[in-house]
Amino acid sequence: MTQRPERADALRNREAVLAAADALFATSSSPHSVSMDDIATAAGVGKGTLFRRFGDRAGLIGAVIASRLEPLQQAAREAQDAPGCSPRQQVLDLLDASLRFKIENRHLMSAAEDAGISSPYRAEHYAWWHDILRATLARVPGVQDPDFTAHALLAAIRADLVAHLVDDRGMTPEGLRSSLAAYVDHVL
Repeated sequence: MTQRPERADALRNREAVLAAADALFATSSSPHSVSMDDIATAAGVGKGTLFRRFGDRAGLIGAVIASRLEPLQQAAREAQDAPGCSPRQQVLDLLDASLRFKIENRHLMSAAEDAGISSPYRAEHYAWWHDILRATLARVPGVQDPDFTAHALLAAIRADLVAHLVDDRGMTPEGLRSSLAAYVDHVL
């Protein structure tokens, strides 16, 4: 069965909802306080449109995360094919890119956890990061278990840990990135 292209108005509504949700989560002091009503109002659509399109709050948040991750993932894929960059440096670059994303989007990632999106290890974006990191680690001399090492390195940049270090402990993003680089250097 051939899938029909999305209607222009449905595509516009989807983009308006994603943009409104993204803006509200980014500017809210507490992403937990952003309701589906708030998002529908900001997007200029009915609340029913949100539920028909995204299912629930978790589905909407997942769609916002996916839309934000898409350009980052494309850049990461292109960097993997860049000549002259060692696999070790590629590992550091991948983790740094993911960390920067989590720092910049920590409120959105926090809202995802609060919305009941299941274990981060079951999330599609986690699987993508793990797969690309594992494949890169497999090319780093001396890495004994690329699968476990990829999980362990990704655990060091979990969204809840990043939010805790930046928001609660006052660590600067630059300090966090520097600490991550030193950690990765030690592990590899």
